Amino acid sequence: MSDLRHIAIYTDNSSRKTEFAESLLNGDVPEALQVLQGLVGGYFSNSALVAFLEEEARHHQSGLGNDPTRELKSLSSGERKKALLNYLLNKNPDFLLLDDPFDNLDREFQAVLKQELVRIKDNVLLIQLVSRTEDTLPFIQDKGYLNGSILEGFPNYSPTENSIYGDELRIPDNPNQTHEFPDILVDMQGISLSYGDKKILNSISWQIHRGSFWELRGPNGSGKSTLITLISGDNPKAYGMNLSLFGTKKGTGESVWDIKGMIGYFTPGMIDRFRGYHSTENMLISGLLDSVGLYVIPGDGQRELAGKWLKMLNMEHLRDEQFCDLTAGQQRLIFCARAMIKHPPLLILDEPTAGLDAHAAAQVVSLIRKMAKESETAILFVSHRDEPGLKADHVFELIP
Repeated sequence: MSDLRHIAIYTDNSSRKTEFAESLLNGDVPEALQVLQGLVGGYFSNSALVAFLEEEARHHQSGLGNDPTRELKSLSSGERKKALLNYLLNKNPDFLLLDDPFDNLDREFQAVLKQELVRIKDNVLLIQLVSRTEDTLPFIQDKGYLNGSILEGFPNYSPTENSIYGDELRIPDNPNQTHEFPDILVDMQGISLSYGDKKILNSISWQIHRGSFWELRGPNGSGKSTLITLISGDNPKAYGMNLSLFGTKKGTGESVWDIKGMIGYFTPGMIDRFRGYHSTENMLISGLLDSVGLYVIPGDGQRELAGKWLKMLNMEHLRDEQFCDLTAGQQRLIFCARAMIKHPPLLILDEPTAGLDAHAAAQVVSLIRKMAKESETAILFVSHRDEPGLKADHVFELIP
């Protein structure tokens, strides 16, 4: 099968990737891709990994076939993707649909994954969904564009770079102006943490001050996710450590919900796990109540604030649309705004631009920069990709 012609399909925020992927995998292929008719495919995506993680949470076993001595949730992003690829290849697929395969991967794991894809390209047809043109695999031959769920321009589509978002963003007012927070929001001194014989963090000392803007860097497996769980209150190993959060020593009577009430948090996996039916406006308002989705009748003031955010995002016309009916890119922007809407003392953005096209990523980065400049919120930005224009004031880098 060495004569395979591999395919790149470029996407943007209007693209309905999930709908398109499900059609291909179910054998409902567009005329331009009739070469796939009757073939068996596999789906390499972050959403597929989320499904395995949910299975593990319910039954204590993911079914992915990874090392049984280590839970999938304890693996780095790169290790999870490697396990997923091996799982799919063991099923001997005729083609693999690669949905932004390099998202959430550091440069080292990107290189490892590219080498593996080069190794299998003579035996498996690869179809890459691409939101950033620079991620296109070097051996791609045919190209198309996904307009909504319709394939266009195949096989000779020529991608162009999206323009960088340049409009002036206006950040709505802080609804919690009466709240007072200490200058040092996070104070960790000499923090070390291990799982069994595997040391994850070693003598970490770090202070996050009110209004500071940090970028957290480090390769897959360096402990970034573990560090975030210590800050968010989700890691039980934090008790007994020299760790203070928002002026309170960890383990002196604060609840996890006290901590979470002071943190705005977003990671794309939140969208992958959400299954509810709520309007776009209500999804934004839910950020004020620390819920995902709104389960009470909103007040006039809450609706007015949500309207200001929608206007800034140029999404006023989507106020009453069901959140689940938005494109993936639109959903991402709404979730970013939802995390920021209450101007929390600390905002954690974990891979917020993963999977976004260049234009949408620039919008998110511009929003983050504006938030850092015009509020007292401390921002912690985590990403494996160097985003143009981010320019965080401080960098904290974990080295394995």
